[in-house]
Amino acid sequence: MTLAHEMEEAAHVAHELRVKRDQRARMGRLLKHLFLISVSIVMLYPLLWLLASSLKPENDIFGSLTLWPTEFQWHNYVDGWHGLPVSFTTFYINSTIVTVLSVIGNLISCSFAAYAFARLQFTGRTFLFGLMMMTLMIPYHVVLIPQYVQFLRLGWVDTYLPLVVPRFLASDAFFIFLMVQFFRQLPRELDEAAMIDGCSPFKIYWAIILPLSLPALGTAAIFSLIWTWEDFLAPLIYLNDIKSYTVPLALRLFLDQEGQSSYGQMFAMSVLSLVPVVIAFIMFQKLIVRGIATSGMK
Repeated sequence: MTLAHEMEEAAHVAHELRVKRDQRARMGRLLKHLFLISVSIVMLYPLLWLLASSLKPENDIFGSLTLWPTEFQWHNYVDGWHGLPVSFTTFYINSTIVTVLSVIGNLISCSFAAYAFARLQFTGRTFLFGLMMMTLMIPYHVVLIPQYVQFLRLGWVDTYLPLVVPRFLASDAFFIFLMVQFFRQLPRELDEAAMIDGCSPFKIYWAIILPLSLPALGTAAIFSLIWTWEDFLAPLIYLNDIKSYTVPLALRLFLDQEGQSSYGQMFAMSVLSLVPVVIAFIMFQKLIVRGIATSGMK
């Protein structure tokens, strides 16, 4: 009886410990989720404020702390779309042209350069790769004036060429580094087998490396799309004609330093300008995570 009683006591104590451990685990998960929800609310608040302000009357945008509009001004979207000398359709088309060409240029040129650094053997490869990585530490403003002078002499100012052509010359070292890290993970045996079959380096790049590198290419494409679509400084410097403006430049036109600024219309167009970026991120977020994760592995 004594042994059975002790076993029962031990089982009871083990059950209580298991219950307490489960309670602590549930409490930990609850606190973790509450923390993540709180951080998410803080991160989403500017976006919610922007969306709410796009539907508020002008006098309520900065005069009221509540997010809920006192009166929904849906006409802000219509007035904003047609409120400038040029329709916002033109600005969307301009941004789409620049963004699509920039994405294509980055994928082609950066994948070429990354393939050379990761899979080919040539003199000075390590030195050139280190030199390329050093360019990541150079601020854009340092090369801004020399680039502008060069493009001015070429007659490219007030065209899309300064915004697009550098993308076809592997000017984004970050994307090259991202793809190099991914290409280095692919087995060398694939190259050797292809060379035995008579494939040239370009054939190996086109038929073997690229199809296996979709996560890295997708990640580079999405980041290139986001950064190009939201770029304000480069179009501001090189574009002078309002008919050539991209969306970020067009949003600035709603702010009048001498007259009345149309904040409601500007916020409404700002919401619409986020739609392509949000859609692209939602559609390809898994590809982005997988590309970044695999590109960081050794």
